[in-house]
Amino acid sequence: MSQAVPMVDVIRGGFVESRHSGHAVICDAGGNVIRAWGDPDLTILPRSSCKMIQALPLVESGAADAAGLGARHLALSCASHNGAAIHTGPVGEWLGTLGMSDDDLRCGPQEPADIPARDALIRAGDSPCQIHNNCSGKHAGFLTLNRHLRGGAEYHEPDHPVQRAVLEAFEDVTGETSPGYGIDGCSAPNFACSLTGLARAMARFATARDGQGARAEAGARLVDAMVAHPELVAGEGRACTSLMRAMEGRVAVKTGAEAVFVAILPEQGLGVAVKITDGATRASEAVIAAILAGLGALDRDHPTARALLSQPVVNRRGYDAGRIQPTEAMLTGWS
Repeated sequence: MSQAVPMVDVIRGGFVESRHSGHAVICDAGGNVIRAWGDPDLTILPRSSCKMIQALPLVESGAADAAGLGARHLALSCASHNGAAIHTGPVGEWLGTLGMSDDDLRCGPQEPADIPARDALIRAGDSPCQIHNNCSGKHAGFLTLNRHLRGGAEYHEPDHPVQRAVLEAFEDVTGETSPGYGIDGCSAPNFACSLTGLARAMARFATARDGQGARAEAGARLVDAMVAHPELVAGEGRACTSLMRAMEGRVAVKTGAEAVFVAILPEQGLGVAVKITDGATRASEAVIAAILAGLGALDRDHPTARALLSQPVVNRRGYDAGRIQPTEAMLTGWS
């Protein structure tokens, strides 16, 4: 097994103060590894980076169309959102059209990351609801699929028809039999795969087109929804939203907890998967930006690229004290 490779340095006063190591894989349309750093066979939990896989059964089953879902709903089904009004409002309305409410969700309450939404709750003396959970869109999708399947209320349980459908789709697009799962922060099972399997799945999404069957058509619709509504996939100030805006809808990206990051590049037919071993999001964001820039999908001179490829370390008085930046190994060797 290959060791993790240094990917991101934190530099202060010319000294490397911290170093983040990790693994990354790029797969082509055939599922072949065209470049890898570290161990491409590393088994990981993709966490929220695989939400578009978890949403495949919602679309391919016909449940999304039967419920009248549009692109905004599909973007939210793939989202790890900030809990802003633009997120919670549509999810609440979505639940209402199903004849359901916050009580039907199984993701648990979460304080919104969006500061205005958080402050509004504090001023009102209210507590966060499940709808504020960053995964509430995914769970609204699960509820929509569950109604279509006529399953029981506990749709988040691993042996429930909803999660069995997710597992079948997950194993198909990764090309692997999952060795198991962990319970995610939102209580749904998160199925494990290799890093290559995750990149292979993203390449499947990248090459999905109409006329290739229900699964491919579902994948294409989800990617289109993500790039059309990047503000719903994450939110203001988030790397997913900023990167998709910077690439003007040509690439879909998605972060996951514990420093997983994926990218879907339809124009090149490529899928990318990144895992930083210490779970530092600041590192996974820098690495995905470096890979996208290396592949020519992200303009290095775009403000978003500059911000992620050379993140300032700012002290309490606002002084620029250093940089968080990819290592030379991540920035060189691109043709």
